[in-house]
Amino acid sequence: FTHAISTAPVCAPARTTIITGMYASSLGAQHMRSQVRTPSWLRLFPEYLREAGYYCTNNSKTDYNVEHDLKLVWDENSRRAHYRERREDQPFFAVFNHTGTHESKIRAKDRKTAHDKTKAPVPPYHPDIPAVRNNWAQYYDNLTTMDKWFADHLQALEEAGLAEDTIVFFWADHGPGMPRSKRWAGWSGVHIPLIVHIPEKWKHLRPPDYEPGGKSTRLVGFVDFGATMLALAGIEPAPFHQGHAFLGKNLGKPPEYSFVFRGRMDERPDCSRSVIDGRYIYIRNYMPHLPHGQWLNYQMKTQTTQTWYRLFQEGKLNKVQAAFWQARAPEELYDLAKDPHETRNLAGSTDHATKLRELR
Repeated sequence: FTHAISTAPVCAPARTTIITGMYASSLGAQHMRSQVRTPSWLRLFPEYLREAGYYCTNNSKTDYNVEHDLKLVWDENSRRAHYRERREDQPFFAVFNHTGTHESKIRAKDRKTAHDKTKAPVPPYHPDIPAVRNNWAQYYDNLTTMDKWFADHLQALEEAGLAEDTIVFFWADHGPGMPRSKRWAGWSGVHIPLIVHIPEKWKHLRPPDYEPGGKSTRLVGFVDFGATMLALAGIEPAPFHQGHAFLGKNLGKPPEYSFVFRGRMDERPDCSRSVIDGRYIYIRNYMPHLPHGQWLNYQMKTQTTQTWYRLFQEGKLNKVQAAFWQARAPEELYDLAKDPHETRNLAGSTDHATKLRELR
């Protein structure tokens, strides 16, 4: 899926959205690292799968941002949790989390990398300097390790004789862990990889545009995951689900728009909302006096962030690179086809006034 988004640009509220099937902002859980009380009617979607007889495991990150009872949600939640512990012939739903690409894993200073840092693609909003290139090279090294981890899981399914009987999803929590990706309410903050394999045995659950090795441009977001997982198991979506199934029998109509929210990030308040139509993204900043790049203690531990901010203070950045640290416009509009890095704000352009009004 080439147009999949995490709905929030940081892990905890994004995971709230996955596990509840609702925009976290509908529950007051849009802020990073909250513990919001849940209404009595709310059930997390694995509870429905367990009720239908599935063995459900999570290995092992949760970060759901809302109060929950893990014993109700999962048969097992631990670093050892695995589908092999189920009863013989019991269907399973298993989540495996890989944390090796997290932003905390790219902070070694001048690390020797397998990828050539001189060839690392540096986005135009980052200063093109050795420290930044080294962080990006570390990130690509971590992606290579992740690829091997994923391949090992696929091989384990083969060896267990389950490959032709198992639907496989692969996705990421949010955009890359580099600054102005993670936590950014734009495309680089929420655009995620999403790969789905549905074996021939379950081809009746494939959407009309499914093709092995193919691509779909359907707009898909984390808010759709709960309804989709239930649809694959033949379960009706919950009445409170705000997303729509993009696989399975209860296939929803492709949406015209995807929506994004950003709330407090760690210790810094913020409020932004975004909408995507597949080509354009519109961002509404409700606290425009604050920069996108607020000083966050955790984010500042990355060398790229530290060096980028120092160069900003020294006046050594160009206009595009400096924008992250400056007060932002109340409205932003970007043409992702022509400006995939979101560097040219079209909100004031008369040529785009109609699109601005539509997305606004």
